[in-house]
Amino acid sequence: MRKFIIAALAATTLIPAAASAQSYGEVRRSEREVRESQRDLRQAQRYGDRRDIRDARQELREDRRELREDWRDYRRNNGNAFRRGAYRGPQGYRYRPVSVGHRFAPSYYGRPYWVDHRAYRLAAPRYGYQRWVRYGNDVVLVDTRSGRVARVYNRFFY
Repeated sequence: MRKFIIAALAATTLIPAAASAQSYGEVRRSEREVRESQRDLRQAQRYGDRRDIRDARQELREDRRELREDWRDYRRNNGNAFRRGAYRGPQGYRYRPVSVGHRFAPSYYGRPYWVDHRAYRLAAPRYGYQRWVRYGNDVVLVDTRSGRVARVYNRFFY
């Protein structure tokens, strides 16, 4: 009886880990499918007719939708990774929603605000010119030469 109870406890601790690993694998497969669909669309645009292009676009839309759903599931299952401490902005900081094209002062995208894109599965920024930065609970891709915002994910952190 004791062995049975220990085995049951071990199984209950392993199930959440298996579920999150499965979700991570689903995100990776979905990303691969989107890349393949993009490649198929380029091929259809070069060599196919209108019907081939329409079918390739439809497939790409479906793959992107599936990727979004898998990403949401991944975030839901791994919520602790997206919980960060309170944001302390530079002196005079006051949060205002930003959009693409907004210009930040250099103090907003300094080293204390950098976000590791690999840890949060964000797209890799261009080497030396762009950086993912935390701004409030948002994540912003900033061009470090001009301070312009290239991409924004609102409410990224909880």
